[in-house]
Order: sequence, then C-alpha cells, then structure tokens
Amino acid sequence: RSNWSAGFLKEGSLNSEILQFKSKFPREVLLCRVGDFYEAIGIDACILVEYAGLNPFGGLRSDSIPRAGCPVMNLRQTLDDLTRNGFSVCIVEEVQGPTQARCRKSRFISGHAHPGSPYVYGLDHDLEFPEPMPVIGLSRSARGYSMILVLETMKTYSLEDGLTEEALVTKLRTHHLFLHTSLRQNSSGTFRWGEYGEGGLLWGECNSRNFEWMEGDLVPELLFKVKELYGLDFRNVTVSSENRPQPLHLGTATQIGAIPTEGIPCLLKVLLPSNCTGLSALYVRDLLLNPPAYEIAITIQATCKLMNEINCSIPDFTCISSAKLVKLLELREANHIEFCRIKNVLDEVMHMELREILKLLMDPTWVATGLKVDFQTLVSECSSKIGGMISLESDQKISSVPAEFFEDMESSWKGRIKMIHVEEEVERAAGALSKAIEEDFVPITLRIKSMTAPLGGPKGEITYSREHEAVWFKGKRFAPTVWAGTPGEDQIKQLKPAADSRGRKVGEEWFTTLKVEQALARYHEAAKARVLELLRGLSAELQIKTNVLVFASMLLVIAKALFAHVSEGRRRKWVFPTLASLSPYWFDVAQGSAVHNTVDMQSLFLLTGPNGGGKSSLLRSICAAALLGICGLMVPAESALIPHVDSIMLHMKSYDSPADGKSSFQVEMSEIRSIITRATSRSLVLVDEICRGTETAKGTCIAGSIVETLDRIGCLGIISTHLHGIFSLPLNTKNKAMGTTYVDGPTWKLVDGICQESLAFETAKKEGIPETIIQRAEELYVQLHCVSVAAREQPPPSAIGASVVYVMFRPDNRIYVGETDDLEGRIRAHRSKEGMQFIYFVVPGKSVACQLETLLINQLPNRGFRLSNVADGKHRNFGSS
Repeated sequence: RSNWSAGFLKEGSLNSEILQFKSKFPREVLLCRVGDFYEAIGIDACILVEYAGLNPFGGLRSDSIPRAGCPVMNLRQTLDDLTRNGFSVCIVEEVQGPTQARCRKSRFISGHAHPGSPYVYGLDHDLEFPEPMPVIGLSRSARGYSMILVLETMKTYSLEDGLTEEALVTKLRTHHLFLHTSLRQNSSGTFRWGEYGEGGLLWGECNSRNFEWMEGDLVPELLFKVKELYGLDFRNVTVSSENRPQPLHLGTATQIGAIPTEGIPCLLKVLLPSNCTGLSALYVRDLLLNPPAYEIAITIQATCKLMNEINCSIPDFTCISSAKLVKLLELREANHIEFCRIKNVLDEVMHMELREILKLLMDPTWVATGLKVDFQTLVSECSSKIGGMISLESDQKISSVPAEFFEDMESSWKGRIKMIHVEEEVERAAGALSKAIEEDFVPITLRIKSMTAPLGGPKGEITYSREHEAVWFKGKRFAPTVWAGTPGEDQIKQLKPAADSRGRKVGEEWFTTLKVEQALARYHEAAKARVLELLRGLSAELQIKTNVLVFASMLLVIAKALFAHVSEGRRRKWVFPTLASLSPYWFDVAQGSAVHNTVDMQSLFLLTGPNGGGKSSLLRSICAAALLGICGLMVPAESALIPHVDSIMLHMKSYDSPADGKSSFQVEMSEIRSIITRATSRSLVLVDEICRGTETAKGTCIAGSIVETLDRIGCLGIISTHLHGIFSLPLNTKNKAMGTTYVDGPTWKLVDGICQESLAFETAKKEGIPETIIQRAEELYVQLHCVSVAAREQPPPSAIGASVVYVMFRPDNRIYVGETDDLEGRIRAHRSKEGMQFIYFVVPGKSVACQLETLLINQLPNRGFRLSNVADGKHRNFGSS
C-alpha cells in the first residue's frame, strides 16, 4: 500500500501507462517494451516467473510490487512458454526512432499472442504457425449434443449438431471452453451431470479443463463472448451435414489409430509417406475423423484415380497455414518470405497439366474452408500483382560505404523486393551517407595517414559497428596539440561522441557528426521502413483477396495430401474401393507379410476364435478399410466393394475410469448404449469380445440381447466373443470363426462355424508364464471342467446354488442326463438305490443348462450311449425334473 501511495500510479509514469493498457485486455498477460527488455508487473510478473521460468526483478522482496521480464531477444521463447500453458498475451511496443535522451517513449499495443495464434509484429523471418486453437461452446438438446467452433485467427465459426457424446469428446481440443446450462440436465432427469448414464465421458473431458457456463441461444451467445475476448466479428462457414456420415466415436478413432494411441498402429503413418507431415497430414486426419458426404467422397476418389494415372511432373505444392495467411495479411505483417510462398501457391494453382485435378478439388476445398470461390481470374490478378514487387533473384549493388554495413542492412530484402520500387530512395540515401562520410570522416583519416609518428602516435579509421548498426569514426590521439588551420582540423572540431539508441555514450574512441547521423537515419529509413511500407501496402491490397488466397492454399494442401496418399497406396499395392482379400492396414502387403481374408458382409454375424487368433485384427482391418473407402481413399485390399454407411462404430476392450468412478464394465455399457441408440440399417458396427467385464452367465444374456437388438435394427457388423454360451441362445445370426493357416508361424483365416477353443494355455506359455503355473492351471481346468461324485460321496460346497448339467451312471449301464440348481438335493433323491455315481459340470445360468441338457440327450445316443430319459430330448426349453 505504501508503494501505491508513494506514486506507483502517478500520472505519466510507466506503471500508470501499463495499467491503462492492462485495463483494455484484463484477461491477458501484458508485456511492455522498456528499452532492451519486455517487462510485466503485478500478477503478470508472477505468471512470468511461474510459467516462463524468468527471474523476478529486484529479488523476492515481499514489500515491493512484483516485476519480471525478458530480454528483447528472448521474447519469442517467453511467448511460447506462456501460450503453451494456455495464456493469452498482449504486447506493448515502443515507437522506434531517434529521440532525445530522458524523453518519454511513446508506446502502442502492437499485437497479441494466443494459443494457436502467435505474435507477428515486425516479423522478418519465417515462423512456424501452430494449428489454430478454437473457442468451443457445447450444449445439449433432444437431437444430441451441439458444438459451435469459433476460430479467432480465421474469424470464422461453424455449428455441428446431433453429435454423440463419444464423437464430441473426439473433437475437444480447445483453448477457451464454454458449456451451456442444458448440459446440466442429464438423461436420468437429475441435475448432477455425469452421475448416471449419459454424460460421464464428456464430464471427465471437460472437468479437467477451464470452462465457463453460459445460457441463452448457443450461437449468438458464444459469438458475443468471443467478441468480448478478442474484439472480432465472425463469418459462418458451416457446411451442411446432410448425407454425411457421423463423426468417428472416440473409441473407434483411437482403436484404429486415427488418433495416436499407445499400442495401436497409427493409421496416418501407413496412409502417407513418412515425409508427408504438417498441414497435409492434418487434413487427412480431419478427413478420417469427419468422413465427408457421399458426393465429396466420390470426388476425392475420382481425384485420386486421376492422380494415379498422370505421367507429367508435379509441383512441390507450397503449403501455407490459412490461419497464418489471414493473420499476416490482416495485420500487414507478411514479409518477403511469405509473399514468395503466396506467389508459389498461385503459380502452382495455375499449373496447366494439373488443371483437371484442381477442378475436381474445388468441392473438397469448399468443405474444408466453407468458401465457394470462382478463383481463376482473381488468382491471375494476385499473381501478377505480387510478381510485380517480389523478386526471386539477387541483384546486389556495390557501394563505397563499408561492405559489411550494406550487407547487414539490406540482407532482409535485397534480392527479394524488386529494386525498381526502392532503388531510387536507397541509392539517394546511400549516396548522401557516402558523401557525409567523405566530407566528415575521410579528411581526418587522410590527415592521420600523412602524419609520420613513432609508436603511440595518432590512430583513426572509418568503422562499422554491427551492434549499433552504424558507421562511425574510431580513433585516439588524433586531435592536434596546436590548432593551425591544417587540413582535417575543421572536421575534427565537428566530431562528437557516438551514442547508442538510448542516448548513452558508446565509448571513448567512437565519434560521429551531426551530418553523418542524419545520413544514417535517412539510410535506415530507406532500407528498412520504406521496404516495410511497401510490403504492408501489398498486404493491404491482397487483404481484399484473402478468401481466394485461403481457398488456393487449402486446395494445394489437399492436393499434396492426396498425391502423397496415392504414392504410398501404390507402393503398398492398395486399391481404390465382399471386401475381397482384406489385409490388416498396418501390414505391408508389398512385403508379403500378411494372410489375406475375404469378407462378404450382408448382415450381422458372431465371430469366435482363440486368443491371439486375429479377431481384433480383423475388426480393425474392416473398420479401417470401410472408413478409408467412405472417405474416397485407397484401401488395403486386392479388391473392395464398400457401401456408403452412415456411421462406423468400433468397440474394443474397455478400461476402468477412476475419474468417473466407473468400472470397465460400466464404461463398456456406456459405449454400447451409444452404439445402440445411434445404429441404423446403414451402420457398420464392430464389437470385440462383448460383455467380458462381468460374470459369465449374465454377461452372456446381456450380450445375446444386444446382438438381437442390433440384428433387429438391420445393421452390418461383427460381434466377437468368448462367451460360448451365447450360441445356445435362440439367436438368428450367422457364425464365423478364425481358422488356422501356417505361414512362417501361426496366422488366422476367417471360416464358417464356431470355434470354442481359446488356446489360453498356449497363449500364456508363449508370453513367458512359467511352466509350473501352466501345468497347475491345466490340472485345475480338468477338475473345473468335469467333477466326479463317487458312491457314498457328496458334491463340494462350491456346487451349492450353481447351475449344473449332470450325468448319472445306473447299475444297468444306462445313463441319465439332467440339469439342476440344487445338485446335492438331486443326488440325494437319485440315490434311493445304492451305487449311483455322478459326473457334473457348472454352466453359466439356468437357460444354458437347459439347452445343454437337451443337446446331450439328443447327441449322446448317436455316440453309442444308452440313455434312460431319451424322451426328455423333446424338451426345447426345459430339462427333466
């Protein structure tokens, strides 16, 4: 408090000025240029120390206002540290130029840095732009979840509705997050979001982020809040979702590697060559996560086929981030590097040999940008306008002024800005500087050279000071002891100590004159400010054509991505989309490393097979092939006929979610619920090892009911399972199994039928489980599989309350087959006659026991056994009593 009262906010002070700037953007960290540093005070200084690793100014005194900062040269690193941690930064710059010592500097807000949107003021080098981070608003209605996505850099927004919870979580990669109050009302009718049923997955994603609640109409309310944040207006780039498949669920995206997931082969790494990264890879990733409408997919496939057939050379395809392009042109900070790239973009769009391909890419580019553009005339105009000012060849001039000085001063633009625009001004300024040096410095150097003196005599030369970007006279002992009007004396009298940009004396040996100072300032203006003015003027002229430039740059990004995909697809011997000879997408068929499977899927079927038998691989392969097909891309098959499904849903193994308080079975049921509620007759549903997270009997029944529901919906799909009791249920589904083929070891091929062998012991042994454990497990399995009860013996307590199927051996060599939930009572009843022996095995539930009883009664006579209760085999649903 004493600091404040002592003039901390005195009018005209630096602190007062910083506070005025801070009041305009209170949500942002404020960095103010003060000489050779960027400084922050108060809470902003604390943030710099905590998140950017900077040291506080003035130590850690508790009685002072916190201050911290970074040198000018470290600004970019400091901004990266802050934005990476989610902060937005407002940067205040000083007005540069010659000022009198102790004169107050003028300052202005030069720009902002946000996560995904870097600071570009005065940018004179190439800067890597991160992927734009949107502001996202979420709400819920009877149709499902809605998401509005606002891009501050692009000044655009788009709306998606009817999303599932899983699809919504897949899309959540955000900076600012706003949640609508409609989310508080969940499907169970309570206001405790995520407690029951739907919403837990989304709550887990949102709860770890900073978010704000909002009410009212979602779109205008969020745009109003974003306008408060950034002071911007936005245009709608929503593309109709009619006839478009649903976005991928989170589980589907992670299990096929569309989103990088530990332990899952990355789909992008096999779709594209290893050198195809950045914007092109991001486009393909977004295409997979948000499959296009049928018409767009057909267009993409036609484009890929045409690319596969061309024989001419193709351009390198210059890729520019749309966000970077828009921001640099809007702020008029595009430098010569970016203009050269823009020129390359427009020249490549006009590449005559690729005209048909680029025409086909018009609609996919419209979907990616939300822009409908007839661009040929505008592209030609932009290209000629930029070409008139950008020069790609060097035409350096020679000057009598120190060569290093001109090289440093002109290196940022020489050979890039055509000299016709700056030559006159630069030549005139360079001539004036050369004349001033010749008049003020050269006579002194000639005087020194003409004087013959012993060691310790006068010294002096014209020198370039790189640190201060100036040409000065450097010398000592050159002033005459007696002034006699000899040559050079007048010039020596004009010398004054050289000073830096802050008016401080540089050193005892450095001198300049008023005339040279003025000539230097004029030259700097010509070599820097004039060129900057021209570039900013060009930015302003092109700003009205921003849409066409964004469209053209995205078109080339798509072209590069598809050319790369076709090249990699040809190398891997993939085809353009029955799935005949399907292979796992992560296998390289060209190297012959896969056993192929042929799948002709016209309905839902159940799949069985041993552990490690390839069930999961088959499901991932079908999912990936179907997804690539509906996106218009090549697929890992010898031939393929893929229907345009409206959604692809893959469910693999589930893990528990401690943050939501859910077991693995609860997580699985949540995902299955989402699949069932969204599946239609045009959906592809793939579920791996259904209901394995709960006890066998009830899990089997739940699985059977789910299979019946999906089959009744009429969707295509595969349900894999180890719950073999499901095949005893009266289900109307086809059954498939993974058979075995040996090709340098065991691999698996799809066949008709059921496989009830798990190969669990073999799998455990292969993975290194000790032999003694395997042997003991086999002994326990025999006992578990079939238990004998000899004469005068009783079943163990473990049989109490369990559903069992039993066989009784009679003295007349006949056998009796039955089922019961009270084995002890049944044995006691049967032993009215002595000598009866029994064997029994436990099954998962009464229904399964009844089915197996009927099956044994009907099948054992065919194997030579004599049964005393053959008539019970007519019972379809119940065993004998």
